[in-house]
Amino acid sequence: VQLQASGGGLVQAGGSLRLSCAASGRTFSTSTVGWFRQAPGKERGFVAAISWSGGTTHYADSVKGRFTISRDNAKNTVYLQLNSLKPEDTAVYYCATDPTMSYSYPGSYKLWGQGTQVTVSS
Repeated sequence: VQLQASGGGLVQAGGSLRLSCAASGRTFSTSTVGWFRQAPGKERGFVAAISWSGGTTHYADSVKGRFTISRDNAKNTVYLQLNSLKPEDTAVYYCATDPTMSYSYPGSYKLWGQGTQVTVSS
């Protein structure tokens, strides 16, 4: 069972990226999926989460209105669309699933992907 995050890269401020989180070895169509990010020297922080059906989404205040989380359960993939990127969005982005408690608490999640680097230049 693995989660594979992809889609990161280098982009100028104001640009966009779409991150993908694909599950292999199992389906996560019945699980909440979260995105987190970690910048150098900082703790891993919550970015967004989506319920198993896609009907409920949550965002960190710092990304509301700029990032959009979505999922395609037929493809076993969750997406994070990043728009209007800022230099402070630079971080390694991780996806995770199977939370046991709060959707916004990293320690709640049991299964993590390897991360994808997003770098935003000013």
